[in-house]
Amino acid sequence: MASKFVSVATALVGVTLLSGCLGIKEHKGYVLDKELASAVQVGVDNKASVEKTLGRPSFTGQFNDSDWFYVSRDTKSVAFRSQKVTDQEVLHVHFDQAGNVAAVNSTGKELVVNISPVDDKTPTLGRKRSFFDELFGNIGALNSGALAPGNAPGQ
Repeated sequence: MASKFVSVATALVGVTLLSGCLGIKEHKGYVLDKELASAVQVGVDNKASVEKTLGRPSFTGQFNDSDWFYVSRDTKSVAFRSQKVTDQEVLHVHFDQAGNVAAVNSTGKELVVNISPVDDKTPTLGRKRSFFDELFGNIGALNSGALAPGNAPGQ
């Protein structure tokens, strides 16, 4: 009886530990409806009709608002690892000067780039200062002539 209890408890602990390795799936951003996206037509629609059909974009162009982006991303993360992109869709709607749709482009996961930052220090110019140099280095460096009577600003 005791060995059966131990084996059941061990199995439960094992299942509990392995459940953390299943991963978490998340959807981030816009929920893209392909039928609505295909309804946006070049030369027919304008900003108002696109906003009425698709809603406000995820973000607009950085330098002007003639580019609208609808971004949808699905990710998966396992335990303590980084998130991995499993699916991504970006709908780019470009407008002309009059506000009419000039182009509609759709891209996927092929534009996702994984960047691995390096933990090395960034080299800087100048001299190296220790903690105590930074802390006590400015003592006595104040120009005492600047605080003399008659030299204060506004006098």
